[in-house]
Amino acid sequence: MLHKGINMEQVLIARKSECEQIRRCLSSGRSEFVIVCGRRRIGKTFLVDSYFRGLYDFTFVGSHKATTQVQLRRFAKALREHSNKEYKPFSDWYDAFNALEDHISSLPEGRKKVLFIDEMPWIDTKRSIFVNALEDFWNGWANRRSDILLIASGSATSWMADNLISNQGGLHNRITQRIYLRPFTLGETEEYVRSHGGEWTRHDIVRCYMLTGGVPYYLSLLDFSCSVSQNIDALCFDENGALRREYDELYNALFTNAEAYIKVVELLYHNKAGMERKEIARATKMNGLHINTILRNLVACDFLSCRQLFGKQNAMVYRLKDFYTLFYLKFIAGNNNLDRQWWTHHIADPGVRAWEGLTFEIVCMEHHERVKRALGISGMATAVSTWRSDGDEENKLPGSQVDMIIDRTDRIIHLCEVEFSEGVYNITAEYERRLRQRQALFILKTKTKKTVVHTFITTYGIGHGKHSGIIHSEITINELFDC
Repeated sequence: MLHKGINMEQVLIARKSECEQIRRCLSSGRSEFVIVCGRRRIGKTFLVDSYFRGLYDFTFVGSHKATTQVQLRRFAKALREHSNKEYKPFSDWYDAFNALEDHISSLPEGRKKVLFIDEMPWIDTKRSIFVNALEDFWNGWANRRSDILLIASGSATSWMADNLISNQGGLHNRITQRIYLRPFTLGETEEYVRSHGGEWTRHDIVRCYMLTGGVPYYLSLLDFSCSVSQNIDALCFDENGALRREYDELYNALFTNAEAYIKVVELLYHNKAGMERKEIARATKMNGLHINTILRNLVACDFLSCRQLFGKQNAMVYRLKDFYTLFYLKFIAGNNNLDRQWWTHHIADPGVRAWEGLTFEIVCMEHHERVKRALGISGMATAVSTWRSDGDEENKLPGSQVDMIIDRTDRIIHLCEVEFSEGVYNITAEYERRLRQRQALFILKTKTKKTVVHTFITTYGIGHGKHSGIIHSEITINELFDC
């Protein structure tokens, strides 16, 4: 039967371009090797299963921490289910792929044969020669045909990159399509909420995003008949809450030597302004090669952001941006309180308010393209960076930092200020004074000749009092939702 896929608009949220990529590969006149990657819980398997309605010519899912012998037995079982043939135990992955070739060769001609191997990184156990056998299967057989669609998926994005995308051996340049799934944006999260009958306000959805980060699996756990606070209590503070122990699995399922990754993550949690690579290496006492690998993998899996320091071409600042991790380390780790409604009872605490402010900054940085669109500069070349300075004693200017700077080619620089509030935000005289000091310090230290302006991103806008004249432009959460 020829695969036609399904009406994605009726099933999937925010994955239309990814579905179009699959459709093009399915209808092409050559064999296609497609990889689908992204962080854990992002919906890779759901995307592929939904598109093909679970109808494959062969599918296999790797097992976490299983031996090569166990993986091979499960592969034989999967082949038996698809071919109705019995197979002797495979001695290695070469035997397994040879049997797969025989099965596919027995199928009717005139259509693409769809093969889906899920959690491929888990299959590649130590000394398994899995990658070598995969190279032989693709180069020696599948790529010489025109009717194979091989889809490989895995949460360990770093493994997918190292062994498939950047493979320097037999799979070099063999990947024909890469599909990378990112978390939902605020607008896509709102679409998900509405599609499930939720009537939350955009303010509620932003607060929900501060925990879930737009990760589809986390969103699927929500009960939209309850408030955001009730959901957070149920998921994070109930003893059996689905997200209470997610942290223990999150990094161990993605990385070998997960302890080193967690060490870097927790270091950056305690240094919320971010750190340069050399600072991280010094603090963790890891060598350069090791720390480079860890940072690259954490960025690739959407746990860290990496932004240039303004005015410094080769200086990059790493920040922890995974919303669930930030929430867990702030409120769940070490919290032995048995109050099942802890969040509801502490929602007005200063610590919670401070966390909301910090997290909203990350939300805005992750939506910087929508910030540019709201400023009317989406088509203009810009650079988004961060900046920090220890201050200037001579001019009596205290140290400061700007988490998001938008540098425009028309010689305007936006210093973005982010405030999360329950209503219209009013700028006080003291706040205006600090903003002017920061602006003066920025111009002094960077020696810029461009026009430096303040842009505010708030929930409901700025109160236009006598201290609001310092604002060049303002953006509200409504504009962050715009697609």
